Amino acid sequence: MALGLREDSARGVPLPLPATLPASLGCDAVGLPAEHGFRLMARLPRTGCVFADTDWWWWIVPAGSDLDLSWPSPARYVTGTTVPARHPKLIHWPQAPTPYTPPIPFYLMVCQLAGTAPAWADGADGGGTGTTAAGAGTTSPGIGTVPAQRPARQGG
Repeated sequence: MALGLREDSARGVPLPLPATLPASLGCDAVGLPAEHGFRLMARLPRTGCVFADTDWWWWIVPAGSDLDLSWPSPARYVTGTTVPARHPKLIHWPQAPTPYTPPIPFYLMVCQLAGTAPAWADGADGGGTGTTAAGAGTTSPGIGTVPAQRPARQGG
Protein backbone atom coordinates (compact mmCIF):
# COMPACT_ATOMS: atom_id res chain seq x y z
CA MET A 1 0.00 0.00 0.00
CA ALA A 2 1.37 3.39 -0.92
CA LEU A 3 1.34 5.66 2.08
CA GLY A 4 0.20 9.23 1.88
CA LEU A 5 2.51 11.99 2.90
CA ARG A 6 2.59 13.11 6.53
CA GLU A 7 3.87 16.62 6.74
CA ASP A 8 5.00 18.95 9.45
CA SER A 9 3.00 22.16 9.35
CA ALA A 10 6.08 24.35 9.77
CA ARG A 11 5.85 25.74 6.21
CA GLY A 12 2.77 26.72 4.27
CA VAL A 13 -0.45 28.68 4.56
CA PRO A 14 -2.63 28.60 7.71
CA LEU A 15 -6.25 27.58 7.17
CA PRO A 16 -8.41 30.23 8.86
CA LEU A 17 -10.92 28.26 10.91
CA PRO A 18 -14.16 30.12 11.65
CA ALA A 19 -14.00 31.59 15.15
CA THR A 20 -17.62 30.55 15.78
CA LEU A 21 -16.77 26.83 15.46
CA PRO A 22 -15.02 25.54 18.59
CA ALA A 23 -12.09 23.24 17.88
CA SER A 24 -11.64 21.84 21.37
CA LEU A 25 -10.03 18.63 20.06
CA GLY A 26 -7.30 20.49 18.19
CA CYS A 27 -7.07 20.37 14.42
CA ASP A 28 -5.14 18.58 11.73
CA ALA A 29 -5.82 18.63 8.00
CA VAL A 30 -6.07 15.92 5.36
CA GLY A 31 -5.49 17.01 1.78
CA LEU A 32 -6.46 15.31 -1.43
CA PRO A 33 -6.04 16.33 -5.05
CA ALA A 34 -8.85 18.65 -6.16
CA GLU A 35 -10.05 16.16 -8.78
CA HIS A 36 -11.45 13.97 -5.94
CA GLY A 37 -12.97 16.76 -3.85
CA PHE A 38 -16.59 16.88 -5.00
CA ARG A 39 -16.91 13.09 -5.13
CA LEU A 40 -15.63 12.66 -1.56
CA MET A 41 -17.69 15.50 -0.16
CA ALA A 42 -20.88 14.16 -1.78
CA ARG A 43 -20.40 10.69 -0.31
CA LEU A 44 -19.43 11.55 3.25
CA PRO A 45 -22.27 11.30 5.79
CA ARG A 46 -21.06 14.50 7.47
CA THR A 47 -18.45 17.02 6.40
CA GLY A 48 -16.65 19.62 8.48
CA CYS A 49 -14.76 22.64 7.20
CA VAL A 50 -13.29 22.09 3.76
CA PHE A 51 -10.77 24.44 2.18
CA ALA A 52 -9.70 24.35 -1.45
CA ASP A 53 -7.37 25.90 -3.95
CA THR A 54 -6.88 24.91 -7.57
CA ASP A 55 -4.79 21.83 -6.75
CA TRP A 56 -5.82 20.50 -3.32
CA TRP A 57 -8.83 20.22 -1.04
CA TRP A 58 -8.22 20.16 2.73
CA TRP A 59 -10.57 18.61 5.29
CA ILE A 60 -10.29 19.53 8.97
CA VAL A 61 -10.12 16.52 11.29
CA PRO A 62 -9.50 16.27 15.05
CA ALA A 63 -5.83 16.40 16.05
CA GLY A 64 -4.27 12.95 16.16
CA SER A 65 -6.50 11.46 13.47
CA ASP A 66 -3.41 9.75 12.14
CA LEU A 67 -2.87 7.83 15.38
CA ASP A 68 -2.51 4.16 14.41
CA LEU A 69 -3.74 4.93 10.87
CA SER A 70 -1.77 4.96 7.65
CA TRP A 71 -3.51 7.44 5.36
CA PRO A 72 -2.94 6.10 1.84
CA SER A 73 -1.60 8.04 -1.10
CA PRO A 74 -2.71 10.41 -2.59
CA ALA A 75 -3.75 11.76 0.83
CA ARG A 76 -1.51 14.27 2.60
CA TYR A 77 -1.90 14.36 6.39
CA VAL A 78 -0.75 17.60 8.02
CA THR A 79 -0.43 18.14 11.75
CA GLY A 80 -2.03 21.46 12.57
CA THR A 81 -3.79 23.66 10.04
CA THR A 82 -0.85 25.12 8.14
CA VAL A 83 -0.91 23.40 4.76
CA PRO A 84 1.26 23.39 1.64
CA ALA A 85 -1.20 25.31 -0.51
CA ARG A 86 -1.30 28.52 -2.52
CA HIS A 87 -4.54 30.31 -1.69
CA PRO A 88 -6.96 27.96 0.09
CA LYS A 89 -10.49 29.28 0.60
CA LEU A 90 -13.22 27.92 2.86
CA ILE A 91 -15.65 26.22 0.47
CA HIS A 92 -17.77 24.24 2.94
CA TRP A 93 -19.15 25.41 6.28
CA PRO A 94 -20.37 22.45 8.36
CA GLN A 95 -23.91 22.07 9.61
CA ALA A 96 -22.53 20.71 12.90
CA PRO A 97 -21.25 23.15 15.53
CA THR A 98 -17.63 21.94 15.09
CA PRO A 99 -15.16 22.23 12.20
CA TYR A 100 -14.45 18.49 12.02
CA THR A 101 -15.05 15.88 9.36
CA PRO A 102 -15.39 12.56 11.23
CA PRO A 103 -12.02 10.92 10.58
CA ILE A 104 -12.97 7.24 10.43
CA PRO A 105 -15.63 7.47 7.69
CA PHE A 106 -13.34 9.90 5.86
CA TYR A 107 -10.39 7.52 6.19
CA LEU A 108 -12.49 4.64 4.83
CA MET A 109 -13.55 6.77 1.84
CA VAL A 110 -9.91 7.75 1.15
CA CYS A 111 -8.89 4.07 1.28
CA GLN A 112 -11.66 3.22 -1.17
CA LEU A 113 -10.50 6.03 -3.45
CA ALA A 114 -6.91 4.76 -3.25
CA GLY A 115 -7.97 1.17 -3.90
CA THR A 116 -6.41 -0.06 -0.65
CA ALA A 117 -7.76 -1.94 2.32
CA PRO A 118 -8.03 0.14 5.50
CA ALA A 119 -5.16 -0.64 7.85
CA TRP A 120 -4.52 0.40 11.41
CA ALA A 121 -2.16 -0.63 14.17
CA ASP A 122 -3.70 -2.94 16.73
CA GLY A 123 -2.34 -0.93 19.65
CA ALA A 124 -3.90 -3.25 22.24
CA ASP A 125 -0.75 -5.31 22.56
CA GLY A 126 1.56 -2.37 21.94
CA GLY A 127 3.08 -4.21 18.99
CA GLY A 128 1.36 -2.27 16.25
CA THR A 129 1.30 -5.38 14.08
CA GLY A 130 -1.54 -4.00 11.99
CA THR A 131 -4.93 -5.26 11.00
CA THR A 132 -6.91 -4.72 7.87
CA ALA A 133 -10.64 -4.77 7.43
CA ALA A 134 -10.12 -7.77 5.17
CA GLY A 135 -8.56 -9.56 8.15
CA ALA A 136 -11.66 -9.20 10.32
CA GLY A 137 -12.52 -12.43 12.06
CA THR A 138 -8.89 -13.53 12.23
CA THR A 139 -6.50 -13.30 15.12
CA SER A 140 -3.51 -11.04 15.61
CA PRO A 141 -0.70 -11.49 18.11
CA GLY A 142 -2.12 -10.68 21.52
CA ILE A 143 -5.67 -10.23 20.23
CA GLY A 144 -8.29 -12.88 19.68
CA THR A 145 -11.59 -12.42 17.95
CA VAL A 146 -14.81 -14.24 18.50
CA PRO A 147 -16.77 -15.10 15.39
CA ALA A 148 -20.25 -13.63 15.21
CA GLN A 149 -22.96 -15.96 16.43
CA ARG A 150 -26.55 -16.10 15.34
CA PRO A 151 -29.12 -15.65 18.09
CA ALA A 152 -30.81 -18.86 19.18
CA ARG A 153 -34.19 -19.46 17.57
CA GLN A 154 -37.06 -19.19 19.93
CA GLY A 155 -39.73 -21.89 19.79
CA GLY A 156 -42.26 -21.77 17.06
